[in-house]
Amino acid sequence: MTSRLERLCIDKGLKMTEQRRVIARVLSDAVDHPDVESVYRRAVEVDPKISIATVYRTVRLFEEANILERHDFGDGRARYEEATGDHHDHLIDVQSGRVIEFKNEAIEKLQADVAAGLGFSLVGHRLELYAVPLTSDRAPADKKAKK
Repeated sequence: MTSRLERLCIDKGLKMTEQRRVIARVLSDAVDHPDVESVYRRAVEVDPKISIATVYRTVRLFEEANILERHDFGDGRARYEEATGDHHDHLIDVQSGRVIEFKNEAIEKLQADVAAGLGFSLVGHRLELYAVPLTSDRAPADKKAKK
């Protein structure tokens, strides 16, 4: 079965070697935003002959073809996700490194309003929120005030 990323590669005319297919499948199956080392670890489980250099080259090729999006979430490593064209933002748990995708129409409207207020038409943006989990003994100040 052909993965979404394999289909995108084929549609863009990229030559698909068996190792590229494995890497594309690994990236398509990812539910997180893996870095190259994570992609490599997952790919060698499928094909032990894949080298880290092949993964780096393939990820770079996919990025240049606009098949993958690269993110820097402040942890010193590039992380990747499939470029779907479906806009979303990210919240990064700085304790665990977990990345949560979200959409919020109020934020989208506010960003467009800010741009318009400054005399611009917004053509794109990237929003990344860095946060730590709330604990029961550290409720937000506005919730404490209501008690």
